Amino acid sequence: MSRSTSRTWWKTTVGVLLTAIMLFPVYWMLNVSLTRDQDMRKSPPDLLPVHGTLAGYRTVLDEQLPYLGTSLVIGLGTVVLTVVLAAPAGYALAKLRPRGGGILSFFLLAAQMIPGIIMAMGFYAIYLQLGLLQSVPGLIVADSTLAVPFAVLIFTAFMSGIPGELLQAAQVDGARALRTFWSVVLPMSRNAVVTVSLFAFLWSWSDFVFASTLAGGGAHEPITLGIYHYIGNNNQQWNAIMATAVVASLPTAVILVLAQRHVAAGVTAGAVKD
Repeated sequence: MSRSTSRTWWKTTVGVLLTAIMLFPVYWMLNVSLTRDQDMRKSPPDLLPVHGTLAGYRTVLDEQLPYLGTSLVIGLGTVVLTVVLAAPAGYALAKLRPRGGGILSFFLLAAQMIPGIIMAMGFYAIYLQLGLLQSVPGLIVADSTLAVPFAVLIFTAFMSGIPGELLQAAQVDGARALRTFWSVVLPMSRNAVVTVSLFAFLWSWSDFVFASTLAGGGAHEPITLGIYHYIGNNNQQWNAIMATAVVASLPTAVILVLAQRHVAAGVTAGAVKD
């Protein structure tokens, strides 16, 4: 028992140390965001904001809110478009078994390997003709192209595990393929919907390549460009820069915490069913 307890204690200690090392940049970002300008160049720097200030956060509220609002609209729009396109496609590949489904799955995998900058150049040429440059709908469509292939694969894998007897029972009751998808398959796939929505939002929220290529210089720029411009224009005000980074990280952190519970519940439910 003592040897087992000692081994567990060492594993816990190592895990805590590794976690602390990985989270230290996050802590330092928060620390700098609360540090006064005159204390920024102290040597050695303060490990705690002894004379803390909220000036950086006031700057965020004054200058960065439009960027945050734009990112929120783009993120939610990307989530909606991704789910609307990917869920029916995943259902078709998993249950309707169309011709060429295997080839389509291969192309979806291949699409994940295309560098974003190449896609951005293609979108730039197309948007230039359509007049969609520097627009929110244009960014939503571009960000969705990254999320949809992954989302289709996730929905296909999840919906393949739904028992066929449930679909047959719906057909016996007179439900057609669309009604079966909407009333049976989609409600049972809510954990897949949460997972897909999470990744689609995170990808769109953290996107810089599409934003700088397709929306740079426009009236509606996301927070990634807001931070980029702020660093370029105010490279001495690090408390405001870090405060912007902290505020920009909060939505994703909250969504990760909430979605993690739903994903874990889905995995547990699947294990119990099996």
